[in-house]
Amino acid sequence: MQLENSPSSRILAIEDDPVLAAHLSEHLGRCGFAVTLRHDGEEGLGLARTEAFDLILMDIMLPGRNGLEVLAELRQQRRVPVILMSALGAEKDRIAGFSQGADDYLPKPFSMVEMQVRIDAVLRRVAYERAGQEAHVGDLSLHFDEARSDISYAEQWAGLTTTEYRLLATFFRHREEALSKAFLYQHVLHRAYSVHDRSLDMHVSHIRRKMQRIGYTDRKLETVWGKGYVLTSQEA
Repeated sequence: MQLENSPSSRILAIEDDPVLAAHLSEHLGRCGFAVTLRHDGEEGLGLARTEAFDLILMDIMLPGRNGLEVLAELRQQRRVPVILMSALGAEKDRIAGFSQGADDYLPKPFSMVEMQVRIDAVLRRVAYERAGQEAHVGDLSLHFDEARSDISYAEQWAGLTTTEYRLLATFFRHREEALSKAFLYQHVLHRAYSVHDRSLDMHVSHIRRKMQRIGYTDRKLETVWGKGYVLTSQEA
C-alpha cells in the first residue's frame, strides 16, 4: 500500500492525545514517512504556514483552535492535502470538514492500516492529478491551476476548495455527459454514495455560486433529476 516516493513524503500530524500521536508517528515512520508532530491547533497552523508538507493529518477536537478553524484558515493560503480525524460521528461534522476543503475524513477509532491506506490514496490521487490533467479539462476562457487547485476567469480566482476543484475538473472532462451521483462519490469524493449524504449537492452549490461570482457564464452545471449533474453550454 506504500507509494514509491513515500520515504520523501512529509506528514504533519496534529493530535492532542499523546498516546495516539505516538502511535501515528511510530507507524508512519515505519512506513517511510517523515512525520512532524504537533499537539494543538495554533501551533500546527503556524507550522503548516511556514513549512512544506505533502499531507496534514489533523484531529478536529484540538485545544486552542479546533481542526475546522485551522483548516479554514489554512485553505486561504495553502492547498496541501488534509485528512481530518474525529470521534464525532454526526454527518454535519463530516460535511463541515469537506466544506472547508478536507480531502478525506477518518472516524475514530480507526486502525493504523486503514489510516495508511487513506494517506496513500490521497497522495496517489494528488500525484496523478498533478501529472498533467490541466491541459485537458477547461475551456480556453477558463484557466485551471492544478497546483493551486483553483480556476480563474477574467483575472479573477474562484476560490474553490480542493474537492470543488476536482469535481469541476471532472465535469469539464465529461462535459455534456450526465454523471451519476454514485460515479461522482466513488471517483471524486472517494466514498460510497448514500441517499442521505448531501455533501455532493453542497459542493455543486458552492461551485455554481463561485463561478457566478467571477462572471463565468459559458457553461453551467445542471441537475439531472433522478441521476446526477451535467455540465452544459449556456443556451443563447
